[in-house]
Amino acid sequence: MENQRLILYMALAFVLFLIWQAWQKDYGPQPQVHSPVPATGEALSGQPEGGPLSDLPSPETVESSEPAPPQPGVASAETAPPPATVHVVTDTLDVEISTRGGDIVRVDLPTYPVAWDKKDQPFRLMDLYRKGYGAQSGMIHAKLGSGSVSPQQLAPSHHALFSVDRSEYRLAEGADTLEVTLHWKGAQGVSVDKTYAFRRGSFLIEMSQAVHNGSDRPWVGSQYRQLRHGPVEGKKGAFFIHTYTGAAYYDGKYEKLPFDDISEQPLSKPLKGGWVAILQHYFVSAWVPSADEEDLAYAKELRGPRGPEYIIGLRSDALTVQPGETGAFTTRLYAGPKLQHVLAKIAEGLELVTDYGILTVIAKPLFWLLEHIHALVGNWGLAIILLTVLIKLVFYKLSETSYRSMAKMRAVQPRMAALKERYGDDKQKLNQAMMELYRTEKINPLGGCLPIVVQIPVFIALYWTLLESVELRQAPFVLWIHDLSQMDPYFVLPVLMGISMVIQQRLNPAPLDPIQAKVMMALPIVFTVFFAFFPSGLVLYWLTNNVLSILQQWVITRRIEQQTKG
Repeated sequence: MENQRLILYMALAFVLFLIWQAWQKDYGPQPQVHSPVPATGEALSGQPEGGPLSDLPSPETVESSEPAPPQPGVASAETAPPPATVHVVTDTLDVEISTRGGDIVRVDLPTYPVAWDKKDQPFRLMDLYRKGYGAQSGMIHAKLGSGSVSPQQLAPSHHALFSVDRSEYRLAEGADTLEVTLHWKGAQGVSVDKTYAFRRGSFLIEMSQAVHNGSDRPWVGSQYRQLRHGPVEGKKGAFFIHTYTGAAYYDGKYEKLPFDDISEQPLSKPLKGGWVAILQHYFVSAWVPSADEEDLAYAKELRGPRGPEYIIGLRSDALTVQPGETGAFTTRLYAGPKLQHVLAKIAEGLELVTDYGILTVIAKPLFWLLEHIHALVGNWGLAIILLTVLIKLVFYKLSETSYRSMAKMRAVQPRMAALKERYGDDKQKLNQAMMELYRTEKINPLGGCLPIVVQIPVFIALYWTLLESVELRQAPFVLWIHDLSQMDPYFVLPVLMGISMVIQQRLNPAPLDPIQAKVMMALPIVFTVFFAFFPSGLVLYWLTNNVLSILQQWVITRRIEQQTKG
């Protein structure tokens, strides 16, 4: 078997692996949007099938009754007026909080614009009214005994109406913390203050729900926090570049929960010290309880006016607040980019939302090295080039073995062509003669394959490192490349990469099989088109690797040819 043919198979297998991993592991058919969504608070008036409380967590030990007639401060979503919103602005977050439920209905990220040439337009992470994507929270009161007061009058769900002192809050110059408190009053003297604390330079929001029990009997209830996401409009990304949009949770092990899986099998499991999240390319939102808190993690699908909607959340154990006392629930919400160092400090396993797949053990050290190189040179494109050089140096000896085998094959190619001419279509005699030639010249036709096989996992790991790292989003390189996470707008890098593949082929022994020769001639064109839609950072890596391979292969080939002539 010719070395050239094996290399072709390896290249095709590598591409097919990338396609299979992106498609099979994370992505299946996604639900389609069924109807447009209004851009006002009216979007929340259409409730999922099953009644206005069907989007609350399953009560289990803390019971929840059917909706009671509307009460002051406990109006149902179907009868309440459109809620007002509270605008909160810090240096890293631009947030809207609804007075219905105290839900976070919009999150913009001013430090992460939508595109490099739209610096004044922040990336919108959450939008409950348009995308059905928001962070909801509330409480469920235990129904202890019988009486005329329903649990909904003693604990505010995310359908209850809150009041607020101001409609806008801004982080003051020189201040490090901004607090926003919403108030709810229920029956029998029970009231709740929901407070969000924002901190300068942080995407982490701290939330507390303080229960003031002014009644004459103990208050017993749980808090819940959930992330809600509407229908997914389809896969976004370049050709065969698909990124995961879906839920995830951590219970000592990182688990992804695609929306389709939620549709087929709702989640309900105990969780201690874990978290729940919704992921998309480069960004994540996550409810993160304290490390010792015990919760019930749940996920389910609802049918709303938008089509299917997906909820993943946490429900805490019950808290008892004695008459005349105050008890509080606390939790945290992260809403921002997948910054691994930041996420690792917030909660165990949270950095795993930057998902490098099954080759994480290789990808993480590569990213660590890439970060340190960038800290020295200050340019992510240059850092990619230098990282590629270092990888090439590590595999230099293995690559040398491969290229030496190719060079020897190239040197005896005229004799191989003569054997093919002599034996014609007699495959058996031709193979015997070629094996004899290999033995005589001490050529191992498989000698160049093992080094390639060993390097493939590293190539794939670096592929996912460059694809998943938010640090490369809108990172400029040189001249026309303003964003290494986007395709080359003028296709310069893909064309150069295709040219480098042609040069590599000229250094390799030409295939004796005419059909295989035509396939090899077409391969640079196919890869050029394929890589034209890849992020330019990935193409830059591949081009750099090809150029280094050409230099190494040229030196070795010339050395072998000189030895042969001598």
